[in-house]
Amino acid sequence: MRYILVAGALALCSLPRLASAEAFITVASTTSTEQSGLFGHILPIFKDRTGIEVRVIAQGTGQALDTGRRGDADVVFVHAKAAEEEFVKEGSGIGRREVMYNDFVIVGPGDDPAGIKGGKDAVAALKKISASNAAFASRGDDSGTHKAELALWKQAGINPSGDWYRELGAGMGPTLNTSAQMPAYTLTDRATWLSFDNKGPLEVVVEGDAKLFNQYGVILVNPGKHSHVKAEQGRAFIDWLISKDGQNAIAEYKINGQQLFFPNAAETQ
Repeated sequence: MRYILVAGALALCSLPRLASAEAFITVASTTSTEQSGLFGHILPIFKDRTGIEVRVIAQGTGQALDTGRRGDADVVFVHAKAAEEEFVKEGSGIGRREVMYNDFVIVGPGDDPAGIKGGKDAVAALKKISASNAAFASRGDDSGTHKAELALWKQAGINPSGDWYRELGAGMGPTLNTSAQMPAYTLTDRATWLSFDNKGPLEVVVEGDAKLFNQYGVILVNPGKHSHVKAEQGRAFIDWLISKDGQNAIAEYKINGQQLFFPNAAETQ
């Protein structure tokens, strides 16, 4: 899926102006940054500062990293630290930088058949879901959220299977829609949850566990492997994201007064 934003007049700023009449970069990114509305907020600001248009391919983190490996993007902006570090280690990307964070939450039906509502231990909650055979909808798409979910099941010592466990192979929005219809428990990033309109019987049942921390990182695709990569413009985007201006733009994005992402580039470099 491509998400194309066109902004208005160009403005001067401290970043180098790298724009031409057709200046754009392609960013492979997780669905949460698009479906939450974050890109709709920050990309026009970046375009206004630099004249560079950003075209987003929104997909699961695993797919986004593969898009970068093929050289079909200039930058990847995702949320699975171990996979990102492997991407850099193998030479597919250069210079991972941390940008922002939020958290994951477990949502589920209000009648709470597994009895986990109000808990703060995600692993204990998954054990109860499995023991009660309560329906659980998994993205099953190698996304950052799916990777986080599988890590929690591993910590619980459970290999989830059976009729109660549904692997959908879908993005976060469709997975939440399916969960609301079943209804079922699922793991979601908080930003997508806050921007999701079809909550139905679902509500947040488990939150606040340190294991649910969700860090986002940005990486330039290696122009040494793919000579067509727009390295200069890609670096300008990365530099802006971690700059005071970019970090403020991220922090300012809210839905119903709630901040969705928390910039932490200065804290993590």
